[in-house]
This record gives sequence, structure tokens and C-alpha cells, in this order.
Amino acid sequence: MKYLITGITGFVGPHLANLLIKEGHEVCGLIRCSNGRETDILDIMEVEEFNKLKFINCDISDRNNVEKMFKNNLFDGVFHLAAQSHPPTSFKDPELTFNSNIIGSANLINAITATQKDTCKFMLCSTSEVYGNVGIDGRKITENDLISPANPYGVSKAAADLYTQERMKNGYLNGFITRSFSHTGPRRGKNFSISSDAYRLALIKQNPVNKTLAVGNLGTTRVVLDVRDVANAYYLLMINDKSNGKVFNICGDIPHKMEFFTDFLIKISGVEGVEKRINDELYRPHDIFYQHGDTTELKSITGWIPIIPIEQTLNDLFQYWERKITRG
Repeated sequence: MKYLITGITGFVGPHLANLLIKEGHEVCGLIRCSNGRETDILDIMEVEEFNKLKFINCDISDRNNVEKMFKNNLFDGVFHLAAQSHPPTSFKDPELTFNSNIIGSANLINAITATQKDTCKFMLCSTSEVYGNVGIDGRKITENDLISPANPYGVSKAAADLYTQERMKNGYLNGFITRSFSHTGPRRGKNFSISSDAYRLALIKQNPVNKTLAVGNLGTTRVVLDVRDVANAYYLLMINDKSNGKVFNICGDIPHKMEFFTDFLIKISGVEGVEKRINDELYRPHDIFYQHGDTTELKSITGWIPIIPIEQTLNDLFQYWERKITRG
């Protein structure tokens, strides 16, 4: 099969590419322009796998460019991962967030509909952020729960989510939607929670003069999944015909307060005497206090289960940042 990954240079994209190549598929990665930055994904890809990737230049916010790309390339499936995915940034720049997440998604969907509707399966990477605080009472959120986003990022994803649902329902698009809950691991950006702690602790370990760790809200509760388990769920849904036209939560099993992840990373670092200090800039203006997703539908259709324990995820994440910092 031949698959296209938008957001190939992001967080999940290279992990998914690794999996697809391992399974014997041809993988194309969408990039805005060929400026050499794509080599950055070698931090989690082997050179042999990287050399098997085909990069295609295309800005998904440019409708004409997207249409031309699909007219010139046939795909069996598209994993649409490209997005402005940082909730705090969405408060500061909602226009950028909406243009990337709504217009870009619509351009892809419309181009597929116009050029290869019957042969190309589309996956929209939505998010648990579309649910907002509907799970605040501690229950598991199902795919049928109310969409009620708590930030501009969630709003942008909800719009793309609903448009994809409408296109699928009315027969214009063959595809499915994933709503991944919190996930982390190697290559997670240092501006995201948990990875931010790992990055800062790796810096402290290298130069332990100042052992103050700036943190955000450690009282919220999340179920955090390994990025490689998320990539596997995407793949299993793509190759399964029963996923067509449906929405799937992707979530781990054990909820923890955010302080659990910070404390475990401090333990991993081996640095003694670390002081956690609240930093207002790391707080969201409107936070989600509790999220746990029901994955019954995903598991019943694909047999997927998360196999990487969170302790290994955090170890791998911390070691990733140690390597990055050492290499400069």
C-alpha cells in the first residue's frame, strides 16, 4: 500500500512512518518546503528507514496546491496528522490555529473527494480536546459524548471533526476519525507538558547549579499513552474495513494526576533536591481537569491494546532529551 502522512516532521508522524515501513508499505511525507529540516526526524528514525521515505512539497492551506498534489499522486490512504496542536498557542494565535486545522483539513478532504474518493481512505487525527471537561465527574468519555471544547485548539479540531463526519455520512469520503487522548514519548515537543519536565530535568542534570523546575498545573488528571501505541492504533484502523465512517477514542488505561509524571521524571533523572515551582505561564487559561477515554470500540474492531507501560515511556522520553541536549 502507498500511504501519505501529513505532519511527517511532527511528533507522531515519524513513529507512524517507522511502523508503516516496517510493515512493508510505501510512505510519502508531506512537507511545506524542502529546506533540509526534514532530516530532524532522524532523531527517532534510522537512516535506512528515512531513505525509504518520499517527501512531497505541499502547503495544505493552499487549496490549489493540494488539489494539484492529489491529481499527481495516488494514495491508498492518508493519515492527516498536520496541525497546530499546542493549546496554549491557540489562545495567543487562534487565526493560525483555525487556518491550519480547519482550512487545511477541508482542503485535503475536498481534494480527495474530487480526485480519488473511491480508492483513498482518509484518517482525520482529531483529539480528546474536543470533549473539553465533559468527563470531569470521573467517568470514561465515549465517542457519543457531547463535543464541548475548552480552548481554541479544541474548537478548531471540533470543526474539522464535524466536517469529516458530515462528508463520511453523506458518502463523499471514505475514512474514519481518531480522538487521541494525552500521549507522550520520544520527540514530543518541549513546549508540551511532561516533555517540558523531561527537557528541563535533562538540562538540570547536565548543569545542576539551579535545581528549580518550573511546572504548570499538577493537580489535573490524565491517562497518558505512549506515542508508539497511538501510531499502532492509527495503522490498525487504517487497514480495517470496519473502521469506515466511525469515530474512535484512543486512550490508555490508568489515570494519574500530572504530578505523578513530574515526580517520576525527577526520580529517573537522578537529580536530588529538585524544587518544583509553579510558573503561571505554564498554566492554561482554561484547563481540562479530568480525562479518561473509553476505547471499547477501538479494541472490539482491531484487538488493539496499549503495550508500552508509562514507566518505559517516561524513561525513553528522558533519555531522548539527554541525547538531544548532548548533541546540541
